[in-house]
Amino acid sequence: MLKGISPLFSPELLATIYEMGHGDELLLADAHFPAASLNPNVIRADGLKIPDLLDAILPLIELDAYDDDPIIMMSAVHGDMLDPEVEKTYLEVISRHVAAVPSISRLERFEFYNRAEKAFAIVATGELAKYGNIILRKGVTPV
Repeated sequence: MLKGISPLFSPELLATIYEMGHGDELLLADAHFPAASLNPNVIRADGLKIPDLLDAILPLIELDAYDDDPIIMMSAVHGDMLDPEVEKTYLEVISRHVAAVPSISRLERFEFYNRAEKAFAIVATGELAKYGNIILRKGVTPV
């Protein structure tokens, strides 16, 4: 166990976040997301909820200040509705760790899947919220 590091981190997740560079993306995927079929670098975090992981990850990384959209979620498929509480909950957590909270941008389902294929890694969580997937683009640590 490391002091000051959330016990939610597996060694693999902590190493992955450490290895990511500026502009690399980490996708926190809900339990419904087809992670293994989209990206070879899947880290299992079964049973963990995305807000809890955001709370663990965001003290350790900066979001990309050079990108207008460092936080991305999936848009609802035609005929579906988004639950506004999901985004609200994520933004509450993000605001605890990010001084200037960027807005969350949305991508159409298949555009989101294309982005997932290029992500540095996908964390497959136990999050049950529909459209609960979120991509974080890593930035540069301020001097």
